[in-house]
Amino acid sequence: MRGVIELLTRFGPARLAAMGAVTLALIGFFAFVILRVSQPVMGVLFTDLAGSDTGSIIRDLEQRGIRYEARDDGHTILVPKSDIAKIRMELAGKGLPSGGGVGYEIFDKGDAFSSTSFVQNINHLRALEGELSRTIRTIGRVQSARVHLALPERRLFARDKEAARASIVLKLRGELTGEQVQAIRHLVASAVEGLTPDNISIVDERGRLLANGAGGSEAALGGVNADEKRAGLERRLRSQVEEIVAGIVGVGRSRVQVAAEFDLARIESRSETFDPESRVVRSTQTRGENSTSTSSEGQVTVGNELPAARDAQPAPQQPKDQASKNEETINYEISRTTRTEIQQAGRLKRLSVAVLVDGAYQRNPNGETSYQPRSKEELDRIAALVRTAVGFDASRGDQVEVVNLPFAEAPPVVEPEKVPLLASLLSPTKDDVLHWAEIGIIALLVAVVLLLVVRPMVKQILAPAAALLAPPQPDLALAGEGASIAALPSPEASLAKAPAVNLQDVEHVMRANALAQDNPKQAAAVLRGWMAQG
Repeated sequence: MRGVIELLTRFGPARLAAMGAVTLALIGFFAFVILRVSQPVMGVLFTDLAGSDTGSIIRDLEQRGIRYEARDDGHTILVPKSDIAKIRMELAGKGLPSGGGVGYEIFDKGDAFSSTSFVQNINHLRALEGELSRTIRTIGRVQSARVHLALPERRLFARDKEAARASIVLKLRGELTGEQVQAIRHLVASAVEGLTPDNISIVDERGRLLANGAGGSEAALGGVNADEKRAGLERRLRSQVEEIVAGIVGVGRSRVQVAAEFDLARIESRSETFDPESRVVRSTQTRGENSTSTSSEGQVTVGNELPAARDAQPAPQQPKDQASKNEETINYEISRTTRTEIQQAGRLKRLSVAVLVDGAYQRNPNGETSYQPRSKEELDRIAALVRTAVGFDASRGDQVEVVNLPFAEAPPVVEPEKVPLLASLLSPTKDDVLHWAEIGIIALLVAVVLLLVVRPMVKQILAPAAALLAPPQPDLALAGEGASIAALPSPEASLAKAPAVNLQDVEHVMRANALAQDNPKQAAAVLRGWMAQG
């Protein structure tokens, strides 16, 4: 311990303070690096959370001691990436997140015997709206949904019954097609009694009307106006044609434009046709009449009615006149055809498709790329495929044009595919690459700090003390056995008398002189130690 104390005393307060500061800085720096490298990789647990869901999830994570991070004002929660699946399953068992609304679990918390019928009806309405919102959010492009139901009250003696209505507000990640909007309407209408798709209004977060719940011609079009329906049809046909043409000319080497024209008039026609050649007997009526007239002797008189006259033998009467009449009536039914035709608005009236394809590029022996136009037979085959894909109808006046022209951008350069071995074997994800890059940057910073900061500071602090502890020893034999310290020759005299001078010894002597002049007490202590050692 005496040697350690003497060593610390020789260092001095300034050097000890500097060494302590460097040691603390290094400990703090390496502690930060170790904590930063050892902390788990965070992943997104839930996004777009409501305030109530965020509070419930954070309380549950804190109770279980799980590390988490809240971002975007609490709308996004991050947890260790390795535990995301487990935490999601456990929270799902507790009904979290609820999506900012309640479902049928509202009946699990209340007392059904003490609540009134009004409260039960309100809870049923809230539960139905919450369940519909959760179902709509399962659609890919729907980020959140709010559903409002207007269900009429059932009255006992009411003759007219009001129709149920619904309003839906959607927050979207992209654009919904007309078929998706119509699917949402039919989904909600099928889940609510007495609700029809025509009575459902849908609005997005920007205030655009996606479906009109007022009925009418616009509702007959599936809840979208004519422009949106035309744009949806053009987009669908364009994607189909591009997919077919890309398989022939290559991806990105074709341009397709589709123009659709709709007839928005609603036509209702009735026609009635009679066929005179087609007759069917409907009914037949036959009537026959016979009449006979006799002489006056056979007429009825008073004398003939007397009893004596009745007993007498009547004389035979001779007929005077006879008549016969027959009538027949036949009724025929003529064939008649009655036809009623209603054509709804939004019929496809005309379709035009324009396809521009690039030519073929070939390399000549000199390595240059040359453009080769496509043949007419190949263009005709492409046009036939396009007509089949779009449902070409010449009676409507549809047109399909396929033109081959060179594109303005640079031609594609075909190169052999190079599959990296490391990517094929390891297949790292984006998060893994970022993590490795972070570790590499931290390691580089550690090396820079050690080489450029720590090493020079330690060398500067320890160099004077090392020189004091092991100074160069002068040649004491030159001064004689009984000479004193003051009689020692100076370095200049020794250099003048010496036949051969070592430059390293000269440097040591000069450094010893400089140290003795700067620190006389320490130099005297060193000399005393040498004298004690003999």
